[in-house]
Amino acid sequence: MTTHTDIAAAPAVAAPTRWQDRTGRVLMAITAAVTLVPFVEGLTRLGDLPEELILTEYWRTCAYIVFAGMWAMLAVAPRKQRGMWELLLFHKIAVTVQAAFILDVPRAELTLIADAFVSATTIAAYLLCRGWHTWRPGALGPNDNR
Repeated sequence: MTTHTDIAAAPAVAAPTRWQDRTGRVLMAITAAVTLVPFVEGLTRLGDLPEELILTEYWRTCAYIVFAGMWAMLAVAPRKQRGMWELLLFHKIAVTVQAAFILDVPRAELTLIADAFVSATTIAAYLLCRGWHTWRPGALGPNDNR
């Protein structure tokens, strides 16, 4: 006995085109490289800080290397980093919003501009590279090497 169902299979979400994938990866590579600038700038400021701020500023400065590394990993393998896109987007958007509310605080305007920029590049790359594909069943398997 055969049965017939009227339920259509869910359409497969298309993989990114070559130019979309390349563009998204380049955006992440540029974002990673640009993030090294505040890292170097932060290192140069450490010597002029009061003793009670050195550890906090050093921690903040080293965080730039972590973010640069995360963006670099996305540039290399954008659909192999489950959750990384979302973590980066959460942090960068949250900092952008916070900076917008405290523009009278020193460096808040610069933070707003910088974090809005990296939020925008990360969102664009996420869309171009189809970053949500990391959550598909089997996406992290050996045959998905885009």
